[in-house]
Amino acid sequence: MIPAAEELIRELNFKTSRSGGKGGQNVNKVSSKVELVFNIENSLLFTAEEKILLQEKLIKKLDSQGNLHIVSQEDRSQLINKQITIEKLLKLLTKALEVQKKRKPTKIPKAIIEKRLNNKLVKSTKKENRKKPSLD
Repeated sequence: MIPAAEELIRELNFKTSRSGGKGGQNVNKVSSKVELVFNIENSLLFTAEEKILLQEKLIKKLDSQGNLHIVSQEDRSQLINKQITIEKLLKLLTKALEVQKKRKPTKIPKAIIEKRLNNKLVKSTKKENRKKPSLD
């Protein structure tokens, strides 16, 4: 289960830097780019099974120390970028912790099998009737 955002924020590290893009001179003066760093292994909010599941599903997004990095520089405001990174993290965690239901294989109904075989028989007789009769 995903913890509340307030609890999660306590375990997050934020790094800010200057971002490119729109903003004019504001880009050169204000550090609006936000990078969120979250270490799954050191988290106290998840159980051991959840941590293993997160690490397996997010393995391509983790660095060598096991940190998950999420970056946002979409807005001119540092606060909004920080909120965007938190939302991205929550979506990522909920998607990774979602367990898919196992598929139950179903049998093909007898009526369907009979219908298929019947169609096959009709087609074969139709094609058989197209042949020239033999002179035996």
